[in-house]
Amino acid sequence: MILCQNVAELKNLVATFKQNGKSIGLVPTMGALHEGHASLIKAAHAENDITIVSVFVNPTQFGPNEDYAAYPRTLEKDCTVAENAGADVVFAPKKEDLYPNKDMTWVEVTGDITKVLCGRTRPIHFRGVTTVITKLFNLTMPDRAYFGLKDAQQTQVLQRMVDDLFFNVNLRIMPIVREADGLAKSSRNVYLSPEERKAALILSKSLKHAQDLFLHGERNSAKIVDAVTQMIKSEPLSDIDYVEMYKLPGLLPVDEVISGKVLLALAVKFGTTRLIDNVILEDK
Repeated sequence: MILCQNVAELKNLVATFKQNGKSIGLVPTMGALHEGHASLIKAAHAENDITIVSVFVNPTQFGPNEDYAAYPRTLEKDCTVAENAGADVVFAPKKEDLYPNKDMTWVEVTGDITKVLCGRTRPIHFRGVTTVITKLFNLTMPDRAYFGLKDAQQTQVLQRMVDDLFFNVNLRIMPIVREADGLAKSSRNVYLSPEERKAALILSKSLKHAQDLFLHGERNSAKIVDAVTQMIKSEPLSDIDYVEMYKLPGLLPVDEVISGKVLLALAVKFGTTRLIDNVILEDK
């Protein structure tokens, strides 16, 4: 596996791959790789000739009071995880490599899709995501790019960007990977105290409750959202940011009676750690 920390070197590698007719899979990450990331890398390895994993804690998607400085940076461990999962290249640039100019060029998806859920309380977040992903797409020229469904709003925003800007890349959205007890894998889980870690299990439990209600015929969107909200509130350490439901694709407002495919998404703080999780409800 090649560790590449230079933009020019990466462009040369990609040019060689393309000249040799190799297909490329891209797995964008912010590092602190866990089994969830590994599952994306394994999928990319299975479906492409070359798998490139980016490791970059992107400053432009963090707000002024968020955890950019404290975000875990574990490049040596990340390279081991990536290589074991099938990566061919790890691209780990410096901030100034991807943002060479003070006066920046931005790529921004506008409209309600970036204003609901996480976008409501993190107004600059998705502009940072779409800008850095555009840079990574341009640098790696991937045939496929791999993202986890845990960041469900992000996947919807990126699909809108790909469609609107005619990117020649197929987004592969992969299932949420969970711990044995149900907690969604996240690089931020390391911030949780033992008590907060135990309390955070209420997230997957409440989503499972929503699934059970739906499977037993409940189609009133407000009732399902309220049931999940009350269940999370029963955990004293929880501090709810949102529990909301939207139609898929596009995160459109949901009807009173659920039809088609909907996303039930939540963001909850435990101490200073904000966790997200979701479930998709759909009549089969």
